Amino acid sequence: MKRFLIPVFLCMLITSGLGSQPVPVQLYPDFDQSNNIREHLVRMAGRITDRSLMDVHTREEWENMRPQRYNELIEMLSLTDMPLSGKRADLNVKVTGTVQQKGFRIENLYYESLPGLYVPANLYIPDNIRKQAPAILYQCGHSRSQKVHYQAHARRFAELGFVCLIVETIQFGEVSGEHWGCYAHGWFNWYSRGYTPAGVEVWNGIRGVDLLIQRPEVDKNKIGVTGISGGGAMSWFIGAIDPRVHAVAPVCGNSTIKSHIATRTVDGHCDCMMMINTYLRDFHDIGALIAPRPLYIAQADRDGLNTIESSREVFYALKDFYGLFDAAGNIQFIQTPGGHSYHKSSRQGIFAFFMHHLMDKKINPEYIEDIDERESAQLGAERLKVYVDGPPEDDMTKFIQDSFVRIPEPPGITTLEELNSYTSEVKAFLMTQSFQAFPVEKIPLDPRLVFRTDDEANHGSEIYSFVSEDDWRLKLDIRWRLPRIEDRPLMIVLRNPDESRWDSEGFISELGENWNIAFLETRGTGEAGWAPELAWHVRRAAAWTGRTIASMRVYDVTRCLEFVRNLDGVDPVKIGIAAQGEMALIASYAALMDGRCQSLILKDPPETQNQGSSPDGRGEAIEILNCLKKTDINQLPALVYPTRTFIVGPLPDTYNWSVNTINSVAEEPSIQIIQSISDF
Repeated sequence: MKRFLIPVFLCMLITSGLGSQPVPVQLYPDFDQSNNIREHLVRMAGRITDRSLMDVHTREEWENMRPQRYNELIEMLSLTDMPLSGKRADLNVKVTGTVQQKGFRIENLYYESLPGLYVPANLYIPDNIRKQAPAILYQCGHSRSQKVHYQAHARRFAELGFVCLIVETIQFGEVSGEHWGCYAHGWFNWYSRGYTPAGVEVWNGIRGVDLLIQRPEVDKNKIGVTGISGGGAMSWFIGAIDPRVHAVAPVCGNSTIKSHIATRTVDGHCDCMMMINTYLRDFHDIGALIAPRPLYIAQADRDGLNTIESSREVFYALKDFYGLFDAAGNIQFIQTPGGHSYHKSSRQGIFAFFMHHLMDKKINPEYIEDIDERESAQLGAERLKVYVDGPPEDDMTKFIQDSFVRIPEPPGITTLEELNSYTSEVKAFLMTQSFQAFPVEKIPLDPRLVFRTDDEANHGSEIYSFVSEDDWRLKLDIRWRLPRIEDRPLMIVLRNPDESRWDSEGFISELGENWNIAFLETRGTGEAGWAPELAWHVRRAAAWTGRTIASMRVYDVTRCLEFVRNLDGVDPVKIGIAAQGEMALIASYAALMDGRCQSLILKDPPETQNQGSSPDGRGEAIEILNCLKKTDINQLPALVYPTRTFIVGPLPDTYNWSVNTINSVAEEPSIQIIQSISDF
């Protein structure tokens, strides 16, 4: 059977105000953008990986940019509020028991890394130390028994003459806290808080280094850090942040962002494995902050969480980078067979690496005895237990995620000038801390008319498509309720994800006749949607690429505003946005960043962005990276002033700051509670 091909573009054109460029009429949609969230995230991840360190060509260039990159990593690891420089609080080390073994002793102890944040650890100290010895900070992976499970490594370090401090993570061990907020509990507000549990682990590790250099047995100029899996990632981070660390040996602790998203290994990773990727960095950038100090990367070739190819990619990029310092010999890579684990050759290589760089002893790794994994050689949990009588009563481990990153109260605003100044601060913050992933150069909108009707009663309708960002062509359905003989007000209605048919039409049906109406499908809605079961993956993978579902939607709305302002029949200064539920947040942020909307109509807006979601990732996706460090959805009705905000139905108490601020500084209040849209 023959099929007839109909030309996509017809010769017929309509006049448009888009820079005098006519909008081509399109008989059928041309899917030159995929509107596929997986393809988009893979592409964005690829850009991050491929651009890592590409702007560094000389050592001098790096030395000039290094302080900024270092400070950026501090932010991305949630360490901004930590006293990284200057005098720190006393560790209040408490030794709760000692175990003597052949050739070394073990001190069971805990220390206070922050007031009320206690870290259980075992300190392995060789016998008969005649001069200060090098020390190893051992970072545990995600084993439930922590320092018990990894004791053979600490034991072997002690037998080789190293002092070794093995610390427990907040996730497992004697006190179980939370690494799995987004991963398992739906606490996607961690992204809004700018919180990653890696920050707590890195801080506890830094304080572990503090403990080591205070010990009389330890040479403070010869400190190494190592660990596997989560402990491997923490080794990268601690080495990059703490200049006192002389040598770093991560195991199965890194892949590129591109690899994680493309292969979906991100799905198997704990939240601690990645920083809040505000500045769009990869592990190349972490390693650059370690350089030129010695770095030994060990990676298994069948690791289900890290591809060997991507780990090698990081190594080769860093080897070239180390060459800028004439230190290519300081970085090594070992590939081992098997899954997500150590191998005899990687353990021996690590021992030899630290003996070389911390003891000035060059020994063939094959000549170094491996760890003793026999069950008879392992101490039981009771022998290594720190909290003999339970943890301190004021221990914050289980709740540290609620206070590690400080969330400020909104400021007291007494004048309109103060409000305008604060609004400018918030917008500047959001552009650098929340919307850094917005394209630096906007892609052409490339608008097309894909459908139109001629209805004498309602003056017809038109469906346009436009390009928001690479991979995304979105649809805008305009209902012309007024003749197009002059420019008239336009209300853009944001469709909700998974909404029922006619939901948005019913929501806006009572809008006054003096407004034309347009319905916008942003990413994740309508024809630009994705399967609900992808939501969990998308929310986590997007954050690793420096964006969130909400931030992508905000960008879509701002591009839509660009489009309609240049469309015949639209008054560019009389444009409003109407939205319900989670999309009320998108409307508010878009209006704030745009700064030119006349009106907002919001129904059932979220009370705050500092709230959890469904563990499977479904439900309201209202997180925006780092926003809570500066603002919250409930502050935006004041910050969008002079845009008039109409709230349909009851207003949550969390919005009182906005209402009180506007009532005290504005000549005419811009926030109004209405019972229905007919009151607008």
